[in-house]
Amino acid sequence: MTIRLLRVARGWSQETLAAVAGLDRTFVGAIERAERNITLVSAEKIAKAFDMTVAELLASCGRTENKLIK
Repeated sequence: MTIRLLRVARGWSQETLAAVAGLDRTFVGAIERAERNITLVSAEKIAKAFDMTVAELLASCGRTENKLIK
């Protein structure tokens, strides 16, 4: 499952995820389009927004073609 699918499953817009996670909406969009790699700090913020651990987020998203972190 991708970050986009996790977000949509909750009925959230990119703006909502960005606000809950404390990130910029354009950054969230770039992550979803795999234009930017997600940092550990951003992964922690997104995981917390989804009420998940970073390990759960990475395991969920690791099954896709999205690049997560170096």
